[in-house]
Amino acid sequence: MPPTIIIIIVVLAIIIFASYFIVKQQTAAIIETFGKFTSIRQSGFHLKIPGVQRIAGRLSLKIQQLDVIIETKTLDDVFVKLKVSVQYKVIKDKVYDAFYKLDYPHDQITSYVFDVVRAEVPKMKLDDVFVKKDDIAIAVKSELNDAMMEYGYDIIKTLVTDIDPDAQVKAAMNRINAADREKTAAQYEGDAQRILIVEKAKAEAESKRLQGQGIADQRREIARGLEESVEVLNKVGINSQEASALIVVTQHYDTLQSIGQETNSNLILLPNSPQAGSQMLNDMVASFTASNQIGEAMKTAKKKEEN
Repeated sequence: MPPTIIIIIVVLAIIIFASYFIVKQQTAAIIETFGKFTSIRQSGFHLKIPGVQRIAGRLSLKIQQLDVIIETKTLDDVFVKLKVSVQYKVIKDKVYDAFYKLDYPHDQITSYVFDVVRAEVPKMKLDDVFVKKDDIAIAVKSELNDAMMEYGYDIIKTLVTDIDPDAQVKAAMNRINAADREKTAAQYEGDAQRILIVEKAKAEAESKRLQGQGIADQRREIARGLEESVEVLNKVGINSQEASALIVVTQHYDTLQSIGQETNSNLILLPNSPQAGSQMLNDMVASFTASNQIGEAMKTAKKKEEN
């Protein structure tokens, strides 16, 4: 094959290869003819005139994010760093403005973010910056929308993603928070102890009251039992003195019997001789008998006085 034909084929191949191009999805290509804007090509297969037309640039139509870190001072003179994330995209119908009106859109957006944040944050105290971070984000979005819409950019959302005060300020805030929590814990512990003391006192008072009531009921029942025993003995011809003595003797031996039933009990009787024990029992019976006789004598004297 002659060299001329080979050269022609190669030139045609280069021309054909340079005459078409492909634009990816969610992308716009700007075409210029001899350096002048001609058209905007969307995604797909396209042709251009080699050597006459060229692709001046491509713009992504996807949502993009720009993170801006700003250091500023709050109303209470605390330096703080804020990270503001700006989500934006090129408006499909304003690709020309986005490409030709701004050389560095990132720098433009960053400048507006700095301006708004440094105008808003110095009006707030540090605590308010944390609470009102959404208000800061809304103010940034509003300012950016008004400014960047003219250049073909739509601000989708702005977020204050980080607030970082000075290290010493953070340490002081942590100490304040820890002290406040310790104070609250101490108050709760004091309240719990007070409640325990009050409830324990109430329980002890109720226990004493029930114990006293039980003793009173016990004594009342003992007195009623003694009264019934005396009445029963009187019905069989035993007078009150003899009945009282008999009850005392019976209770005495019942007590000894109860003590004797316990295997691990110790009993000390003073005096401990049989004669002294009998004498003590006789003295007890005599004492009860004398008391009853005095009572009967007083009743008889009272009846005589009434007559």
